[in-house]
Amino acid sequence: MDVRDIGGNPHGDIDAVMEKRLTAAAFRRPSISMNIETAAQQLDALGNPTRLRIYRLLVRAGRAGLPVASVQGRIGMPASTLSHHLKKLMQVGLVRQERDGNTLWCQAVYPAMTRLIGFLVDECCADECGDGDLAASAGPERAE
Repeated sequence: MDVRDIGGNPHGDIDAVMEKRLTAAAFRRPSISMNIETAAQQLDALGNPTRLRIYRLLVRAGRAGLPVASVQGRIGMPASTLSHHLKKLMQVGLVRQERDGNTLWCQAVYPAMTRLIGFLVDECCADECGDGDLAASAGPERAE
């Protein structure tokens, strides 16, 4: 969604933008179950700026993904460094690779991305909405 869709102002009301995003149809399904350790591992992997750049590139590429050589060219890093970062993204389930002849393709795993985003969105304002029991019943990892 482009921010300009809300009133034509790219610096428009952030609350309106967030409200529109949080109520988007993609997040209107039943609660997406995700293990907090898995979420932490995926967020940790994306916490590295280089891996986040790689992941964004693959997400933007669509379902077909990109050949590793193309990712390397666009990111501008040595093959061994790229391989290290791709391995980490694959270990946490955010990226997969598929060989087609001599070409190795990298693809974002969209269901994993949807689960991670859904995990965060499901928690948005939960205590404000009367779901306060969630914090108490979720265990000590929620006490922060």
